[in-house]
Amino acid sequence: MQFHNYKDKILIIDFGSQVTKLIARRIRELGVYSEIITPKRLIKLKKFHNIKGLILSGGPSSVTANTFQSVPKNIFKKKIPILGICYGLQLITKMFGGKIKSSKKKREFGRAILYKKNTSLLIKNFLNNKRSVWMSHEDAVVKLPKNFKLVASTKESKLTIIENSENKIYGVQFHPEVTHTDKGKQLFKNFLFLICKIKKNWSATSQKKRLINEIKDTVKKDKVICALSGGVDSSVVALLINKAIKKNLICIMVDTGLMRKNEFKQTYQIFKKKYRLNVKLINASRLFLSKLKNISNPEKKRKIIGNLFIKVFEKESKKYKNIKFLAQGTLYPDIIESRSSTGSKTSKIKSHHNVGGLPKRMNFKLVEPLKDFFKDEVRILGKSLGLIKNINLKHPFPGPGLGIRILGNISPQRVKILQEADYIFINELIKTGLYNKIWQAYAALLPIKTVGVMGDTRTYENICLLRAVTSEDGMTADYFNLPKNFIDNISNKIINNVKGINRVVYDITSKPPSTIELE
Repeated sequence: MQFHNYKDKILIIDFGSQVTKLIARRIRELGVYSEIITPKRLIKLKKFHNIKGLILSGGPSSVTANTFQSVPKNIFKKKIPILGICYGLQLITKMFGGKIKSSKKKREFGRAILYKKNTSLLIKNFLNNKRSVWMSHEDAVVKLPKNFKLVASTKESKLTIIENSENKIYGVQFHPEVTHTDKGKQLFKNFLFLICKIKKNWSATSQKKRLINEIKDTVKKDKVICALSGGVDSSVVALLINKAIKKNLICIMVDTGLMRKNEFKQTYQIFKKKYRLNVKLINASRLFLSKLKNISNPEKKRKIIGNLFIKVFEKESKKYKNIKFLAQGTLYPDIIESRSSTGSKTSKIKSHHNVGGLPKRMNFKLVEPLKDFFKDEVRILGKSLGLIKNINLKHPFPGPGLGIRILGNISPQRVKILQEADYIFINELIKTGLYNKIWQAYAALLPIKTVGVMGDTRTYENICLLRAVTSEDGMTADYFNLPKNFIDNISNKIINNVKGINRVVYDITSKPPSTIELE
């Protein structure tokens, strides 16, 4: 993250947590500039005058191991307020002489009840008596470091919140950044404004001018090809780049055969007629489907789609002069789940079409103006750019499209079956007013068939899985509690109208432990 136009900042030290960027998201929500750096970069940092606070993230390492990631001891002498989260708490404890115990048996994963033991600025309006918080740890603090006091406990972790108020060093075992922690944002608010005493200095809309200028400085007089899918991410990228370089933007829409029903043609009409962009259509559905034949491994699917995507673009670019850049709608969550964007030891969950699905050697330089933004921030940018509601409020759709919503082998027939089922599901959500209450919803085909009875005849057909989740940013999510009458209705409609499906199921798992997409 490089928002250099702000001086006062909060530094987040990334120890490899899957939700480190979510900390940055919460800080930005509160109107404060934050920057994520690695522990190695922190060591090399010489100027601290404009750093108003440090947050040490969680991570997969253990401070009980022979070697572990750390921070230089001298940062504690700079009188900069410090907040340690999970691993960050354990690291602070270790460095100040406290004791950490690792246990495979006595662990905390999921919700826990936090009880207040002492007063603290950190918990003002957050913890009066007890509060539900989200835990994810095996290691725990079992002995307070010198000059620290206990603030709050859970049943399993007696030292859940600790502080050294004199030196403004605080630690929490739970994750206030995830939505599963009740009023977690209030804790960050207390740290920022009561302890760090930093002033609000950032908003998503304030970045529009900066982004446009950066695109101008990067691209100059060269041409840019933009991969336009019609989702909010690629649409905002296209409008941003159009503001920057006008006629030197060439938008390419590739029909992979894996789009939703009718979506391809509708998107083309909007951007061609309403926004008057230079849009080129490429029908590559046969190519993509042929290359995906008999491929069931999800990572192989993503790699195949990513490589083909680039090949199609490179082939098309030869028809134009001076094309050096490929624009993509890559977001923070894409990078997080693919690899650590900061170089920390983050566990890879899956590769993304916009990240891990790309070949190592390309003839393009990437332009990714949204790579430091979360989805809701992109929507704010989209609104400021005049993006229509139907696109700006559209649910996220993965780069590989239906290719990762058809589990197992992909065929033209299975694509058609899923398109029809998904079309019915999404349109019913819109008609009933549920669509805008949901972060993401879709239908998927499972790689198994089941026996059914239709018209006194035995059937052996596909299972359609429906998924709908609520979320603020895609980093965590809860399943949406669809009304029973809606589920009854949608199940009947899909089975009665889509030949090839005889069973409908609804996914009620949250993220974590699952991901939003199935593959």
